[in-house]
Amino acid sequence: MMTLESSLVPIPSEVVMPFAGYLASTGRFHLIWTALAGTLGCNAGSTVTYYMGAKGGRPFAEKYGRYFFLTRRKIERVERYFHRWGGITLLVTRMMPLLPVIVSLPAGFARMPMWKFQLYTFIGCFIWCLALASLGYEFGLAWKSRPWVKEAIHWLDIALVAGIALAIAWFAWRWFSAKKAQA
Repeated sequence: MMTLESSLVPIPSEVVMPFAGYLASTGRFHLIWTALAGTLGCNAGSTVTYYMGAKGGRPFAEKYGRYFFLTRRKIERVERYFHRWGGITLLVTRMMPLLPVIVSLPAGFARMPMWKFQLYTFIGCFIWCLALASLGYEFGLAWKSRPWVKEAIHWLDIALVAGIALAIAWFAWRWFSAKKAQA
C-alpha cells in the first residue's frame, strides 16, 4: 500500500500505517518491522515517481505546465533549488502530510543523484512511518485497556454516518430543486 501511495495513487499513509501499527499492538506484526516495511514501500514507490519526473517530467511540464501555472522559468527555478537543497527538502517533506508523494517528481526533474535521493527518502520515510505506526500501536493498546476509547469511537462512527447521510440528503435536495426550477 505504501508503494502505491508513493507512486501517486491516492492511498493515504495516514490510514495505512496507523492500521499496521494497530495490528502490531495485537501481536500480528512487530512495530519496527512494520515501519521498515512501510519505509521500503515508500522508497520503491518514490523511485517510480522519481523516474517519471526524470524521464518524461520536464518535457511534459514544459508542454502542459501552463495548465498548472508552471512556466519554464519556474521549472528551472525548481531544478536549481533541488540541486542545492534537494536532500533536506526530501527529508523534511517526507515527514509531512500530502507533500511526500509530490516531492519525488521535482527531484526527478533535477536529476538528483539516486544514492542521495534514496538515502534522504529512506530516513524521512522511516521517521514518518514509525511515527504513524506508533500512533496506531498506542491506540491499539488503549483500545484494549480503556473502555471509554471504544465508546468514543462508537459515537464518532454514528456522527460520521449521520453527517454523510445529511450531506447526501442536502445534495439530493439541491439537485432535485434545480431540476424542478428548470422545468
